[in-house]
Amino acid sequence: MARIHSKKKGKSKSRKPPLEKAVLPEAGKEKIEDIIINYAKQGMSPALIGEKLKKEHNVPYIKHAMGKRLGKILEEKGMAQQLPPDMLDLMRKAVNMRAHLAANKGDTYNKIRLHNVESKIWRLTRYYIRKNRLPQGWRYNPATAELLIKGKV
Repeated sequence: MARIHSKKKGKSKSRKPPLEKAVLPEAGKEKIEDIIINYAKQGMSPALIGEKLKKEHNVPYIKHAMGKRLGKILEEKGMAQQLPPDMLDLMRKAVNMRAHLAANKGDTYNKIRLHNVESKIWRLTRYYIRKNRLPQGWRYNPATAELLIKGKV
């Protein structure tokens, strides 16, 4: 499958590296769940939680250890974010690019990249509305995205 905003081809059918042995860490499922909840209360994103579990607590894959995905665990505990984390990351990037463009109006390279990032946001919006992760009438607006990222909403 091709990349969205480049002429490169990309990799198809990428797979996770195989585990040498499916060993459940010495910490049980309840302990891992407590660690996940503590990290979520500290305001960490799901990607950062997974990274910390992998590096500090020796949990290679959360789904293998717990039997369900990290997002499901956070949803069950009522700690899931309102917007999907990948969309929030793209919105954060777009807000930073708009701030840069306000100071550097002649940066045409950045204008192109901002357009590409916002295209990805719009594409993700359609996907998440189709999957019922976002409400039907939800639209991306740069002004509200800036307020959301800055923590005012």
